[in-house]
Amino acid sequence: MNTWWVFRGSGEPHDGIDRLPPPPPWRTFDGTQNRTQRPEQARTYQTDEETLNLVNTAIYLRRPLLVTGQPGVGKSTLAYAIAHELGLGPVLRWPITSRTTVRDGLYHYDAIGRIEEHNLRGAEQDAPDVGRFLRLGPLGTALTPSERERVLLVDEIDKSDIDLPNDLLNAFEEGEYEIPELSRLAEAVPQVTIGTSDGRRVTVENGYVRCTTFPIVVLTSNGERDFPPAFLRRCVRMELRPPAEDRLDDIVRAHLGADLDDRARRLVRAFLDRREHGELATDQLLNAVYLTRHVPGDQLDPDRLANLVLQYLAELS
Repeated sequence: MNTWWVFRGSGEPHDGIDRLPPPPPWRTFDGTQNRTQRPEQARTYQTDEETLNLVNTAIYLRRPLLVTGQPGVGKSTLAYAIAHELGLGPVLRWPITSRTTVRDGLYHYDAIGRIEEHNLRGAEQDAPDVGRFLRLGPLGTALTPSERERVLLVDEIDKSDIDLPNDLLNAFEEGEYEIPELSRLAEAVPQVTIGTSDGRRVTVENGYVRCTTFPIVVLTSNGERDFPPAFLRRCVRMELRPPAEDRLDDIVRAHLGADLDDRARRLVRAFLDRREHGELATDQLLNAVYLTRHVPGDQLDPDRLANLVLQYLAELS
């Protein structure tokens, strides 16, 4: 029997789970840190001079950074690395689907909930505070007034409806947006306090939200579609390419904290060879190298590990 197996398929209860080694650093759950902020990935993120030049260009110009690249090259993690290094607080992540609209990113209004509460109170009672039924989305939160920039991650924008990129232009250009439900009440209720996507409360005046510092916006794309010229003109564009062998060594060392042994180097070579024929993500290599640290070589050699872990992200044609 393989001694590294925790689950043996024997049907007999045993204490094998007690022998499980510590998890990979990027899969640690200790109940104290916000996993959504990816602290380990942000701290160990590896970059190059071209990436640094383009990121800083976007920051200086207060323009969105459109990052294109294959899955697993670190597009989303770049946003977390920026926020971590610059001390800009939690990343405001806005995942995009084909049904996403600009309003989804700006705010959500629970009109039905407000009507139901008003009905429960009875006609003689005042209408409930509208602010309790409004909540700003990630984009809306990023554009609230603040002393320091926030980092907004618009994840996989290429999955959006065809109109979304152009719909974003006004918010990105003007740094403000209107909440019509509050504008209509502005004369009677000029100030309304509402919640944000990161758990704070902010006051909106006369139905408009205006930023005082433009957020650092990172938009990611897997390159599955083209974008309108008007949208591209307002972005700083960058393509993240899969890391070369020397950077792979640095990435593995940064995440796992030790130089590569012979088994790990065989996995790196296998990863590079397979990547020539299909899409692989760097975290697949990290997972494979982690296993070499905890599984005896006579029970699982690098070639078998490669077959288990280094599987292509899409079917080969």
